[in-house]
Amino acid sequence: MKSTLSPRQRLLGLALAGSLAPYAQADLVEDSHLTLNAINFFFYRNNLNNPDGQNYRKEWAQGLSLNFSSGYTAGLIGVGVDAYAQLGIRLDSGKGTSGTGLLPIGDDGRAQAEYSEAGGAVKARLSQTVLKFGNLTPMNPVFGTGSARLFTMQANGFQLTSDDLAGLHLDAGHFTSGNDGASTNDSGSIKALFAGVDARSVDYVGGQYTFSDRFSVSLYGSRFADIWQQYYGNANYRWPLADTQSLGLDLNVYRTTDYGKRLAGEIDNTTWSLATRYQNGPHGITLAYQQVDGDEPFDYLGFDQQPGTSIYLANSVQVVDFNAPNERSWQLRYDLDLATFGVPGLSFMTRYVSSDGIDDSHYRGGAHAAYGRYGDDGQRWERDIEVRYVVPSGKARDLSLRLRQATLRSSQQVAKADTVDNDEVRLIIEYPLSIF
Repeated sequence: MKSTLSPRQRLLGLALAGSLAPYAQADLVEDSHLTLNAINFFFYRNNLNNPDGQNYRKEWAQGLSLNFSSGYTAGLIGVGVDAYAQLGIRLDSGKGTSGTGLLPIGDDGRAQAEYSEAGGAVKARLSQTVLKFGNLTPMNPVFGTGSARLFTMQANGFQLTSDDLAGLHLDAGHFTSGNDGASTNDSGSIKALFAGVDARSVDYVGGQYTFSDRFSVSLYGSRFADIWQQYYGNANYRWPLADTQSLGLDLNVYRTTDYGKRLAGEIDNTTWSLATRYQNGPHGITLAYQQVDGDEPFDYLGFDQQPGTSIYLANSVQVVDFNAPNERSWQLRYDLDLATFGVPGLSFMTRYVSSDGIDDSHYRGGAHAAYGRYGDDGQRWERDIEVRYVVPSGKARDLSLRLRQATLRSSQQVAKADTVDNDEVRLIIEYPLSIF
């Protein structure tokens, strides 16, 4: 939904809503919540040998997101509403440096000076089972609407969740449209991301069962209408070794096959990852292996121009997912919590992921073949470094500063088919404020 208000009017509206919230609280259903999240995002990427000629992408934007969640009316079946309003403001961008995904691009090829939207959902609750309809943000392994930019993606449809049985979380949904975090197109398409094919609708069902604080399993299934059926399984276990030591295992498996009219072509793909993490006090070391078995990439949800977050694989990292056809990848990661050294809230992470075996030379996708771009004998690697500080107490509590740097290098054909070699820096400052 495109707003006609000026940036100053929108900012005034957000501020006014926050100032009036304490007085309006008495009129709201009990357990209502109103939060304002401010996020400042700087994104710089230096593309190397880019075939489209744009080597540098650099943008800076400010986002404001106001989120309201009501409680429920009294009675056997309680009803309520959720609503949101968000505003993105361009702080720095140019026609030759746009395209980071922070800001929508206008017809003139330039990033828009500002963009905004608002929406909401109605909800009903019976015991611990909740049905919602409207603009929703489900997060699960087969349909995830998180974001790596200013705002969370929105999907339009139904979602049913239940926590009535101890230890069991159930989740089901039906969605027909949505938009990414840099768009105001409320009726944008839901896509098979790498195939670039629109899905008329998406249905999913699944859940997680927690046996104990050490062991849990998840199972999900989804159907992208006339594109694919996808199934997901996970097992996660943690062994305490000593007071400050533990060892964890995390196994993820996806199975994807074509469905219906096969609008993305024939698909026969099994992709899995296994990660083990050793924790010793403030130190964490992770080793992971990931493998794609299929002549097409492991494909997943996309909205308009951006990827969703329904890829729960160990080597899906900052820039790429290491999900190319027949790709095998290894990861070494190190985490450090500096609270032990007298700096609570400060953490450090670095990881290196390397892969080989990328090969779709035997791809035969049929009449609607949508893949087949990677060639054979492909390889790539990515190195990520991140420093994060979250203010632990005081008036600025929960204010976070996050500095992320990534370097990606690939063999020539892989770079053309997926993501070009690049060096990037992201600086993200985020402040969530609970109004009531």
